[in-house]
Amino acid sequence: MKETIFKVLHRGGKEVREGEERPVRGKSIGLIIDGPNILRKEFGIKLEDIVEALERIGKIRVAKVVLNQYAPQGLIEAVVNQGLEPIIVAGDTDVRIAIEAMELIYNSDVEVIALATRDADFLPIINEAKRKGKETIVIGAEPGFSVALQNAADYVIKMSGKGGSQQEQ
Repeated sequence: MKETIFKVLHRGGKEVREGEERPVRGKSIGLIIDGPNILRKEFGIKLEDIVEALERIGKIRVAKVVLNQYAPQGLIEAVVNQGLEPIIVAGDTDVRIAIEAMELIYNSDVEVIALATRDADFLPIINEAKRKGKETIVIGAEPGFSVALQNAADYVIKMSGKGGSQQEQ
């Protein structure tokens, strides 16, 4: 039996359980993954776990993984095999993540913005999404998962890659 390796929390710390009614259930989700920040060996987070966690909340319509030029070929292949779109950029990925997120915020077919990162630099993206009436989800892992980012989002998914679920702090 597969052990749960993530916890989905509604703002305020209430855990969202399988089959439970929730406001974003069935809504279309746009996902941006900050590859260099989340897909690190020390976290052991798998792309399929991120997808599984989001599918408890809604339907993923757009899913992009932003990677830098140093991403190994195996990671790029894994992104493609999961049905996600890899975006490779030279240098820092933050600007491209912001551009991709803004495109989703202004996409009328996307109702929920999901951002997989631990970086507080993306707090303005979450705030803009909420201003435009989008539900927001942040996906991250400890250590270094921005508390400000977690507090700003409607939902928080705390990933734990090395087995066992991440406990709310």
